[in-house]
Amino acid sequence: MSTLPSKQLETFANPNPERDFVIRMRMPEFTCLCPKTGQPDFATLYLEYIPEALCVELKSLKLYLWSFRNEGAFHEAVTNRLLNDLAGITQPRFMRLTADWFVRGGIYTHVVAEHRATGWVPKFDPPVNLPPANWDGFKNH
Repeated sequence: MSTLPSKQLETFANPNPERDFVIRMRMPEFTCLCPKTGQPDFATLYLEYIPEALCVELKSLKLYLWSFRNEGAFHEAVTNRLLNDLAGITQPRFMRLTADWFVRGGIYTHVVAEHRATGWVPKFDPPVNLPPANWDGFKNH
């Protein structure tokens, strides 16, 4: 196989750093292992962020997410680790990671973690209240 999982995230320059804009990603194939049973856990990840100087490069993100496939992790811990790594490499103005975990033992887990740059204030004037993301719109793309 020419491509292997990797913990190396890559970035590229924000093409419009003068503007607040939102990047939304839906990643429906995240897997890791239950640290108690070793059975696979599956989640759909939703990443939303307002970049500062850097954006995350998608192929490196795919390989990074793949690298968790054989690692044991609690839902809460891995969601926060992903956010820490992504925010650490891109230093965004704002970042939110939502992990929607598939049912395990009759329980669905939904973990939301956020990062905000110190002192960041949205540039929208007046503030724009957008409707919630229509994540179902990603299904056909």
